[in-house]
Amino acid sequence: MRSPTAGRAADLLGPTGPLAQRLEGYEQRAGQLSMADAVERALADDQILLCEAGTGTGKTLAYLVPALLSGRRVVVSTASKALQEQIAYKDLPLIEEHLGLEVGAVLLKGLSNYLCLRRFGELRDGFVDTKMGGTRSRVTEALPLVEAWAERTTTGDRAELAELEESHPIWALVTSSSETRIGPRCEHYDVCHVTRVKRAAESAKLLIVNHHLLFADLAIKGEHPGGVLPNYDVLILDEAHRVEDVATGFFGATVSSGGLERVFADVERSLRASFLHHEKEPPGYVLAARQRSVELFAALNASVTSAAEDAREPLPELDAHGALRERYFALDEALSVLGQVLGGHGPIHDALAQLAGRVTRLREDLTAILYPGRTRVGWLERRGTGVSIAASPIDVGPLLRERLFSRGLGVVLTSATLTSQGSFAYIRERLGLAAALDAPVEELVVEEALDFANAALLYTPEDLPEVTEPAFANEAAKRITALVLATPGGAFVLCTSVRSMRAFATELASALPERRRLVQGDAPKRTLLEQFRATGDAILVATMSFWEGVDVPGAALRLVVIDRLPFDVPSDPLVAARCLAIRERGASAFAEYSVPRAAIALKQGFGRLLRTRTDRGVVAVLDRRLTTRGYGKKLLESLPGAQRTKEFSDVERFWASRKL
Repeated sequence: MRSPTAGRAADLLGPTGPLAQRLEGYEQRAGQLSMADAVERALADDQILLCEAGTGTGKTLAYLVPALLSGRRVVVSTASKALQEQIAYKDLPLIEEHLGLEVGAVLLKGLSNYLCLRRFGELRDGFVDTKMGGTRSRVTEALPLVEAWAERTTTGDRAELAELEESHPIWALVTSSSETRIGPRCEHYDVCHVTRVKRAAESAKLLIVNHHLLFADLAIKGEHPGGVLPNYDVLILDEAHRVEDVATGFFGATVSSGGLERVFADVERSLRASFLHHEKEPPGYVLAARQRSVELFAALNASVTSAAEDAREPLPELDAHGALRERYFALDEALSVLGQVLGGHGPIHDALAQLAGRVTRLREDLTAILYPGRTRVGWLERRGTGVSIAASPIDVGPLLRERLFSRGLGVVLTSATLTSQGSFAYIRERLGLAAALDAPVEELVVEEALDFANAALLYTPEDLPEVTEPAFANEAAKRITALVLATPGGAFVLCTSVRSMRAFATELASALPERRRLVQGDAPKRTLLEQFRATGDAILVATMSFWEGVDVPGAALRLVVIDRLPFDVPSDPLVAARCLAIRERGASAFAEYSVPRAAIALKQGFGRLLRTRTDRGVVAVLDRRLTTRGYGKKLLESLPGAQRTKEFSDVERFWASRKL
């Protein structure tokens, strides 16, 4: 049944609405109005809407205005904190000021973003003793900064302390988490930053969260009563192309050598803070669990065959490796003893009771990973000196249908990249929306809001070696150098592997010593982007984390170079398991999974170029397969309608014909 407010959103956003009358330079966008109408219908009738809306559409206002008009409790979930903050601090204030709508919104981040007063107090009072090389000195140096900030903060959001990067080791010791939070029994509960934001969320009409927090809530509610978020009537998923990947993580299980060490360190700290242990060395049952953990993960580390960083491999079958099996059972027994001891102190010491539950969940996760069953796939990954093991669901579609899409909610899924060749078939299949649901699933592709035909050029050279040939890296580096020299502005060089990123960074430093070169990993992502914007003609060399969610309008970014087509590594255990499942039902895994997934990733990389109506630039894809292979046509059909060329001279003419 249509809401009596139907059509109001388009009226407010349209040519005679308040924004058009009050904001100088406000432009009517037909795509925004059609999207607003579609969102309004979905919320009023509890439908599911899939909406692809590219950059420049104004999609954020197109869903926020109907959400606020609906009068219902709405959760807006994004894939990034940056978009969360844009909505909270830019879009909603604009709506409140110019449209006169009551907002009543709360921005809610994951628990690890908030200072835990209990854990901070334990660190400050000397109950934490880190033994990881230079980590202790880094924590000691940072503690005065955190202490001063803790005194003045009213939110406890660690993003306020910009002096410390997100990866600083002190955050792991002083922030909250579902594993360390005690709840009402904690002496700091009433003044806890998490408690305060959760109380505010209980009465808010609009919650702004991210996908990690949303799926943490869905995962908890699937196993236990309660959850992270209060109940809500409507869900809007922005950056919805990330849903499958995020859900895969939260509906699976992961255990790492570093994570286990953090548990043991927390146990030591809590035993000292509870005055149950005073010796310099930890108790024997803690030492035994730590030693068994070291032995198991050393054996797992030895089984890794790939030299590539962050490469996932299949887990060894436990029953086929007697020594590995013995080490797992030895660790399980040691964790059982540790949990029993902690549980024995639990009735008196809440922190130890919480840790006992944490140890129990670790044992459950280890069992689920090492014996994954038929619906999950186990894998391991080496990161630096540590090892992670995990079990991921092969198909999250049934889980999403059960826990999200069958709940009778109005759900909007939107992104600039949801279709492949103009079809939603891939995303519907992956998210469990291909089969019939009680609620209808509507589809909308909003027309392009930016003038790609005149503002952008897609350069696809065919004179470079195949990406598999040894000569490719050197020849590609020469071509990137030529492209940078021809471009009046800055450049992104987006790579599909860390190895390629480092090789190109080295070559560009040699070929263009006068140009500022920024490389992913040399500084936090936010810092790199600030430096890139400020420089104006810098070269940023990065991997997949910069392919999306990065916004650099203007001359600072005029060129985007993509080294290879972004196909998943076929030997990745999760990719292999998903492709096998598709083949077993008689379909082509390459056509149904690999190509659409690459198309969406390629469109995301392309999308870094034009962010506003005045932007101009070139996207160069150096992988000749884009134009020489049959599937390349399908990838091209998914990209915006830019001019295309195979000739470098056309790139030079493109810039010569434009006054910038």
